[in-house]
Amino acid sequence: MPATPLPIVNPATGTVILRLVADGPREVAQRYAAARAAQPAWAATPIRKRIATIERFRAQVIARAETLAETLTQEVGKPIRQSRNELKGLVARLDFFIAESARTLREEKVHSEASLDERITHEPLGVIANISAWNYPYFVGSNVFVPALVAGNAVLYKPSEFATLTGRHIADLLHASGVPEDVFVPVIGGGATGAALLAQPIDGVFFTGSYATGAKIAAAAGRRMIKVQLELGGKDPVYVCDDVDVRAAASALADGAFYNTGQSCCSVERIYVHESIHDAFVDAFVAEVKSFRVGDPLDEATYIGPLTRRAQLDVLRAQVADAKRKGAKVLTGGTAIKRKGNWFAPTVLTDVDHSMSVMRDESFGPIIGIQSVADDAAAVEQMNDTEYGLTAGVYTTDAGRAKRILSQLSAGSVYWNCCDRVSPRLPWSGVKHSGMGLTLGTMGIQTFTRPKAWHLRAA
Repeated sequence: MPATPLPIVNPATGTVILRLVADGPREVAQRYAAARAAQPAWAATPIRKRIATIERFRAQVIARAETLAETLTQEVGKPIRQSRNELKGLVARLDFFIAESARTLREEKVHSEASLDERITHEPLGVIANISAWNYPYFVGSNVFVPALVAGNAVLYKPSEFATLTGRHIADLLHASGVPEDVFVPVIGGGATGAALLAQPIDGVFFTGSYATGAKIAAAAGRRMIKVQLELGGKDPVYVCDDVDVRAAASALADGAFYNTGQSCCSVERIYVHESIHDAFVDAFVAEVKSFRVGDPLDEATYIGPLTRRAQLDVLRAQVADAKRKGAKVLTGGTAIKRKGNWFAPTVLTDVDHSMSVMRDESFGPIIGIQSVADDAAAVEQMNDTEYGLTAGVYTTDAGRAKRILSQLSAGSVYWNCCDRVSPRLPWSGVKHSGMGLTLGTMGIQTFTRPKAWHLRAA
């Protein structure tokens, strides 16, 4: 079978940065065999030594942060300041895993009476596949490979083909930090390489991507009875109540919707505003969006960069056309920007409703619909009217009101007066088409293990 070329393209310019060759089925099988052979010795390594490799990885990330940020910006188009922010956030996430893993994975004595002890140990799954994402490769990847390695697993890591160079940096830094090369194994390529990886007799698969691909992975893994964790799409709503500081809420939500050019799993994708403040909120929101600088992602002043995937331009064009045809108004943007690369103007739509794809289907780009609602009950109804359930939020000065609203929302994470944030201390999960399983928090450390129940009776 001929080798499959893998060009690495700068989305800001459309130019090819580097040409690589994707791993085929033979290479993937070889990498799996090496990981399977290496995993038992890694699992037998004391956990403190495994954690020490992550401490050294942390130091390497800090030492090489600027190079890592520049690579990330060049291959995915993330504005350079936001690339640096991702690396700073990675350090904090690593601190959590370093501090909590040993305690979370230690043997537990849960019951003792007379001569009988009952205990739980947390055994590594074995060899897992980590099929990661391009929009936050350090965040999304580290949610999986760090606790997986600390728990004693070998990891076959397939970075997104749109973040291949960053994936290679991650592998190099982990190997330089003391993780054996056959314990953390990069697998390079696109969909065909991912399919070859899933064909191996792995013990778990951890995937971040679309619902359509996730559903196929879940079906295949279910037949094999292996561990599955899926972080899929979102259509994350926020409701703005009538008691807010309108300008402050508009500023915060514009950032929540357009940060990383709207290419975040938990980006705000639809906004519902109490009808009494709707017009004032829209005016403030549009003014904030118009202030965002669109430009070269390597420029310190840039806030909006290119779309990483060129195909997403057609998705956004179609959503705008559908919305306009059904009566929506475009207050700013609405079209692709005519320049080399993958550029779409920051777009705000009003007079929207749920007949429009922009309010139903994931956009994953710099576009937002804002809908007026009569009251809290109407807002809750609209927010829950979705196939997704990743995050949802409310802006209000009233804590009791916020809790009443948030308790009714079907989402894995809920926010009061904040949005578009992930904490390493809290589990990260979705419901419905947003996925299954979880990462982060102490439960997200244990998810890379299987509990073994010990019944110990002295003779």
